[in-house]
Amino acid sequence: MTSSTHVEPHIKESSYIRDLVFGFGDGVNTSLGIVAGVGGAFAAADVIILAALVGMFTGAKAMAVQNYLAVKSQREILESEIKREEFEIENLPDKEKQEIEDIYRAKGFQGEELAKVVDKITSNKDVWLKTMLTEELGLNLDIVGSPLRSALVMFGSFLLGGILPIIPYFIVKAGLISSPIAIGIAIGVSVFSSFIIGAIKARMASKNWIRGGIEMAGLGTGIALVGYGIGSELTSIGIVNIKSS
Repeated sequence: MTSSTHVEPHIKESSYIRDLVFGFGDGVNTSLGIVAGVGGAFAAADVIILAALVGMFTGAKAMAVQNYLAVKSQREILESEIKREEFEIENLPDKEKQEIEDIYRAKGFQGEELAKVVDKITSNKDVWLKTMLTEELGLNLDIVGSPLRSALVMFGSFLLGGILPIIPYFIVKAGLISSPIAIGIAIGVSVFSSFIIGAIKARMASKNWIRGGIEMAGLGTGIALVGYGIGSELTSIGIVNIKSS
């Protein structure tokens, strides 16, 4: 008789995977909005590239700084809670042990079984501390990353996504395609990339990946249409007058 082990597939989220996915998606949509908007004003390829690159690097820097501050604040809160729990475990062990008991009683443990669980957890201060942080405070210790590394991942992924809608205009500069074709390619590449990012986001959230991909792709398409419409309208009413070369 053979025994088989059932293993359920799970995605173990980390802060870096989250930063990579969100940074890439934001980068694609930011650059696409600029490319479509400036392209809608019938600007020359040089102008579109310049505007998109400036927007891309500015957006990447802003997102990286925000991510750094957010992760830093999260770590500071976590470190503060760790110190508080360490103090209470060291100085108020009976109170903290009672809290462990209450937590596992609420999970259905009773009598001797409950006593064994509590004794096992409180016999190791590291396990005791982690249990208090995760069970009592709901802090996920596994997804808190380094502020600097999170910022760098966000910065790099934003640039990686942001460059995709710009690449077709370098091909325009080489004289291989026209600007209208470049806009179409930029939208196509961005929508496809947005679908992939949306699918990954949905998968990480245990939701329907097809729906998530379509929603994200639709957002990218909407940004392109709005950007192109704004650029075209501003040109037609004479607020901007950029001649394409």
